[in-house]
Amino acid sequence: MKSFSSPALTAAALTLSLPALAILSDTFSTFENTTYDFVIVGGMPSFLACPVQNATNAVHHSNAGAVLANRLTENPRWKVLLIEAGPSHEGILDTKAGLNNRVIKFPRGKLLGGCSSMDGMFYTRGSSSDWDRWANVTEDEGWSWKQMLPYFLKNEYWTAPADGHNDTGEYTSSFHGTTGLTNVSSYNYPQAIDEKILEASKELGGIYAYDEDINDGEVSGIGWSHSTIGGGERSSAATSYLSPDVLKRNNLHILVGHRVTHVVNITSEDGLPSLRTVRFTPEVSIPVGPGPVHKVSASKEVILSAGVVGSTQILLLSGIGNATELASRGIDSLIDLPGVGKNVSEQAIFFSVYALGVPGTVAASTPETEQAWISEWNETRTGPLTSIGVNMIFWFRIPEESPLWDEYTDPASGKNTPHVEVGFDGGSFNPTPRSTIANAIIPLQPESRGSITLASSSPFDSPLIDFAFFDSRLDLLTVIEGIRSVHHFYTTSNAFQVYNLSLVPDFPSLDDDAALEAYVRNTADHAAHPVGTAAMTARDADWGVVGPDLRLKGAVGLRVVDASVMVRTYRLATLKRQVYAIAERAADLIKVAWGFRN
Repeated sequence: MKSFSSPALTAAALTLSLPALAILSDTFSTFENTTYDFVIVGGMPSFLACPVQNATNAVHHSNAGAVLANRLTENPRWKVLLIEAGPSHEGILDTKAGLNNRVIKFPRGKLLGGCSSMDGMFYTRGSSSDWDRWANVTEDEGWSWKQMLPYFLKNEYWTAPADGHNDTGEYTSSFHGTTGLTNVSSYNYPQAIDEKILEASKELGGIYAYDEDINDGEVSGIGWSHSTIGGGERSSAATSYLSPDVLKRNNLHILVGHRVTHVVNITSEDGLPSLRTVRFTPEVSIPVGPGPVHKVSASKEVILSAGVVGSTQILLLSGIGNATELASRGIDSLIDLPGVGKNVSEQAIFFSVYALGVPGTVAASTPETEQAWISEWNETRTGPLTSIGVNMIFWFRIPEESPLWDEYTDPASGKNTPHVEVGFDGGSFNPTPRSTIANAIIPLQPESRGSITLASSSPFDSPLIDFAFFDSRLDLLTVIEGIRSVHHFYTTSNAFQVYNLSLVPDFPSLDDDAALEAYVRNTADHAAHPVGTAAMTARDADWGVVGPDLRLKGAVGLRVVDASVMVRTYRLATLKRQVYAIAERAADLIKVAWGFRN
């Protein structure tokens, strides 16, 4: 086995107990003589403890791979190989006209635990009607809210906040798990603006009324954010599902530093391609040049959990997608599935920023304060660095009497599904407030649909990503509804008058629709929540990529388990929590299919 010489791998080795190293390798020769039941394509080890504010919005690899590796190796007779890719890198997002022809960066994290190891750690499940709509689309009640809630509970371990405050009234215990693997908590460090938000919520009521639990399936009003944090540290799929005890299982092997490029058709069953083999190469050879190419097969199934971008690229490179488009890239069609890479639904994110017109605020953290925060976290795992920066979230629906609905059809799944999410960002400053309040506004039900396509037939060329932001003007107008609702909240409540708030100087008049639209297009970004490139539909549907059992349509031996299977449903921002539940159910479906019961 190759020695771990990089800082990340060395730190990973120190964090894990030594027996775990027996099954964690960056050299395929360690495993090439092993016969596997399942091969899971997943991200690179990152077990480092870090302040939770070292978070970025990043996607690419899925946390589902870690879940599946854990659950499938619960059967000691099954051997599982989890293949993880190399160091993080950035992809290119071609946004085209929707953002006034701006091209923006699209971080693509590749590490063990997927996006759960580097995302913003927000914990949201979606509304009950979101899941019920998906059950209707797939014609499988197993995807309904009632049937999926137990999987959310199975994943979750509700944890006391790092600052030790009493979290009574900040969540409803019957909707949260106490025996799961992923730590979830209410806010971990107070912000100066929290009290003002609560006062204004109580004063104004209505759409601003207090919501005790944002994860009970009824999503409306202002409530405390929940996050995947425990003991002041990030709780990722790597730290929870691939704990040292799990890594001691001799039937689980993890190959790091290798990129899967293709699924390979070796034979056929019942006239369908059998896709139980993957081709991969060491990541260290990229982008220097082609390295050695390896293959490995599964006797039962290959599971793609490489995320919306990764799984899509692998499928397309393997000849699975629109046959005409693949031919234009010099790729022979294996399965003509036009939906691969299409139907991409991504949420935009826009910030309205207010300046506090009072003395004594803090403009920004200084090197001195940052060092103090780091020292506190290192010593006690408490303080500002245990905070995600947003302690309270506001969800609301555009009123039914809005003239918008004279022109557009409501895209939400039901009356308990909001159109807009707002995160109140106070920068984790307390008791002195920051000099600004940033309001993260997300249109939750985007109508615009984009695509992910290949730039070439080379697996080492980044794919072309077009989220088609604001192709539907409804998405743009939804952001503007959010801007105005936040402004009303601040300007009509007595609680915020003490701050003398004003929008930053370059912000256009809220009465000028055209100026607002232009401003949003010029400044909005992606929220890192894309879904839909391998959409799950009913078995006999004439569209979609996988069936309700997550098996690829038109083939045997291959499932896709990550956010790419999600369609326009349950789009309440963060995906990690929903993917956890999807992966938990996927594990049960696979176990049943192969005759194993826990």
